[in-house]
Amino acid sequence: MTEIDTPVPAALSGLDGLDWSALTHAYGPADDVPGLLRALCSPDAEQRHQALDALYGNIFHQGSRYPATAAAVPFLVRMAADPALPGRAVCLELLAALAVGYDEARLPGGVAVAEWRAAVAEVRAQDPAAIRAEYDAWVGAAADEGERRTREFRRDLYDHDRHLEAMAAELGAYDAVRAGAPALLPLLGDADAAVRAGTAYVLAWFPEAAGESLPRLLATLDEEREPVVLATALVAAGLLGDTGTGPELALRLRPFLGAGEPVVRWAAATALARLGGRGVEAAVTADVAAELVAAARDPAPGEPPIPFHEGDLRGYSAASLTLLAEVYPREALDAVTDGLAATSGPASFPLATAALRLAFGEPGTDGPGAFTELTEPQRRLVRVLAELDRATWQWANFWGIVRSWGLPAPRDALRAYAGLPRERP
Repeated sequence: MTEIDTPVPAALSGLDGLDWSALTHAYGPADDVPGLLRALCSPDAEQRHQALDALYGNIFHQGSRYPATAAAVPFLVRMAADPALPGRAVCLELLAALAVGYDEARLPGGVAVAEWRAAVAEVRAQDPAAIRAEYDAWVGAAADEGERRTREFRRDLYDHDRHLEAMAAELGAYDAVRAGAPALLPLLGDADAAVRAGTAYVLAWFPEAAGESLPRLLATLDEEREPVVLATALVAAGLLGDTGTGPELALRLRPFLGAGEPVVRWAAATALARLGGRGVEAAVTADVAAELVAAARDPAPGEPPIPFHEGDLRGYSAASLTLLAEVYPREALDAVTDGLAATSGPASFPLATAALRLAFGEPGTDGPGAFTELTEPQRRLVRVLAELDRATWQWANFWGIVRSWGLPAPRDALRAYAGLPRERP
C-alpha cells in the first residue's frame, strides 16, 4: 500500500506512543496497525478501502479479536467523531464488529453481557489440570476405538490458556468500544445520515450504558427523517429495552407500526417483538407478527440497507418470529418455511435455523423420529430443506444446522428420510 503524505489527524494523537509490536493480532505482532489506521484517514478512497480490508483481516480475523483489537478502538472512536475525516461511517461499522463479532449471533435478543462476563470469569477460575483430567476420563470412557480417537482429537485441540486469551480479547474489545460510546452519542445528530445510522447501530450493543444512550435514541425518533436511520434507531432502542424501561418503551415505539415506509414499520415490529409484548395489547402484537411474517416471506429492500444482520431483513425477521412462537406458532413456521424456500446459499442459514427451532424446539441430536410421525408443517419444512439447491448444500455450515436437530445430512440422506427421489448428478 502506497503511503500518502498527509498531516497526521488529531484523532491519531498518541498512536506511536504504544508498543504495537508487543501486541498481537491474527498474523502475529501488530506493528502494521498504526500504518493501517493512518491510511484509514487518507483522502484517497482506494487507500482507505485497502486499509479497512486489512484491519478486518488482522484485528477482526473471521470474527476473532486479539490483544491489538482493543488498543485500536480509541483511535477508531476519535476518527468516527472527527467531522474533518472521510469514511467515518465505515469506522463505526468496524467498531460494532470489534465489539460483538458477527451480529447475527447476538440477534434477536441483543448482548447478554452479564452472562458473557460470567462465562469469562468462570473460565478464568478453572484449573487447567482439572480440565485435562476430565478430558482424560472422557477419553477413557469411549465405547470403541473410533470413538476414542475422536475424543482424543477433541481433547488435544483444547488449550486452556489460548481459550482464555481469546475470550478475554473479545470481552476486552467489547469494553473498549463501550468506553468510547459516550464520545459517539453526539453523532446521532451528525449531518451525514450514514454516520447517524452507524452510531445508532454501535449503541445498540451496550445495555449497561442504556441509561445514557436510550434517551438519546428515543429523541432521535422524533427528529429523524431518513427511513434507514430511523429504522436503525428503532431496532437499537428495542435491543436496549431490558433496563427498567417496562411497558413505556413499547408504548413509545407502537406508533411507528403505522409508518408509511416499510422499513420503518419492519423496524418497529422487530423492536416490539424483542420487547416481548410488554405493554402491547393483543391487536398490536398481531400487527407485529403480520409485519414480520410478510418480511420473512418477501422483505421490502432497504436502500441503503440497515446495518443489522448485514441488511438481511428476511433472516432477521425469521429470527424475530421465534420470539412470537408461543402466540403464533403455525403462522410463524409457515412464513419462515416460505422464506426458506426462496433462499439459496448462506442466506438460507438463518432461515433454516429459525424454521427448525419453530418446528422442533431447541436443537437435539436424538432427532424428531420417523418422517411419517411428524406434523404436516414439520414434514413440509423437511421437504423444503431437502429440496434446497446444491449451492446451499455445498456448505458444511448448512449440514451442521440440519444435524443439530438430529435430521440426516447430506442432502441425499435428508431426501431419503423425506421419501423424495434421489436426484441424478
